[in-house]
Amino acid sequence: MAEPSTFGKWFGSALVTGCAVVAVAIYFWPAPSAATAAVAAPAIPVRVVTVEQRSVPVLVSALGTVRSLRSVDIRPQVDGVLVEMPVREGQLVSRGDLLARIDDRAIVAALNQAEAQLAVSQAQLASARLDLRRYQALSRSSAISAQTLDQQSALVTQLEATVRTNEASVAANQVQLSHTRIHAPNDGRVGIHNVHEGSLLRAGDAQGLFSVVQLDPISVEVALPQGMLPQLQALLAGNDHNPVPLQAYSSDGGTLLGEGRLALIDNRVSSQTGTIRLKADFANAEGRLWPDQSVVVKLRVQTLDDALVIPQRALRQGIDHVLVWRVVDGNVETQAVQVLHTDNEIAVINGLAAGDSVVVDGHSRLRPGTAVRILDEAPGRGAAVAERRVF
Repeated sequence: MAEPSTFGKWFGSALVTGCAVVAVAIYFWPAPSAATAAVAAPAIPVRVVTVEQRSVPVLVSALGTVRSLRSVDIRPQVDGVLVEMPVREGQLVSRGDLLARIDDRAIVAALNQAEAQLAVSQAQLASARLDLRRYQALSRSSAISAQTLDQQSALVTQLEATVRTNEASVAANQVQLSHTRIHAPNDGRVGIHNVHEGSLLRAGDAQGLFSVVQLDPISVEVALPQGMLPQLQALLAGNDHNPVPLQAYSSDGGTLLGEGRLALIDNRVSSQTGTIRLKADFANAEGRLWPDQSVVVKLRVQTLDDALVIPQRALRQGIDHVLVWRVVDGNVETQAVQVLHTDNEIAVINGLAAGDSVVVDGHSRLRPGTAVRILDEAPGRGAAVAERRVF
């Protein structure tokens, strides 16, 4: 085997020496400190809000049904042909207005006949009473027998009963005649006509002519859980001096239809649903509430004074408690809070102070002590009320 050249020996030695130097340099090169790494890490962008302190009315929200205070189906009470119906569909009428007129000729004839029979009976009674007075005078002188006097007295009694019978017949026909003119029993709105002029009406008809429904004022009925009964009773106890307000909306978050006040609590709890019915009165001059309409009712049951309020989305669920991320000197830390009341928008809490900043967006990358960069202060989205739905 050939001996390696002098150059080869030199090159191999230089290569070994260079590798050794590089290895020593890598081994002794200082590693970056933890503090240096922390400074180099960028701050996490978040959005925050400031904890507010204010009074928060607590509302209970539930489905309700609009009910008319007076709703009357107009039905005929005598048989006859409908000859006149002077009111239009949808017309507003006042109590006593003429709604319909039924052919009254047969009833007028029967009334005239009853009045004639009454007149005959009254004339017969008047004659019998004159004869009775004569017999009584003759009886004192023994000019007539006691039997004749007794018979005349009985005749007067009989004719008095006949007169009362005929008077009752006249009164009955007068009542029948009054039923041929139908008047509005209350103020309200006329519904759709079910019959028209010329129709034959009968007192036993299942279908009425139309309905008259009162629209102003109007009421709303709502059912709430029976567990709220003591609280509702306390509210109603001071209703005379401080009426309990309610609002009716077309839907959840919809248009406000009217504002009313709590009127009464039903006298029993439903055994089937475990709820108690409430009734509220509403002024309805504009007719925005309509009978049998479904609405969302919001009732203020209490007011939380000096409450600490944050958006509900700032809350995070911990292992055994609810917490928020609070920003202190540019870093974040967790803070356990007690939730007193919450809805889809806000939360009323304990455990923070007014003016504290809490994170509402950007939670996922946070760790205790993490530096944060506040993008902007999120607008306070908390509503002025705390609401509990009981649909």
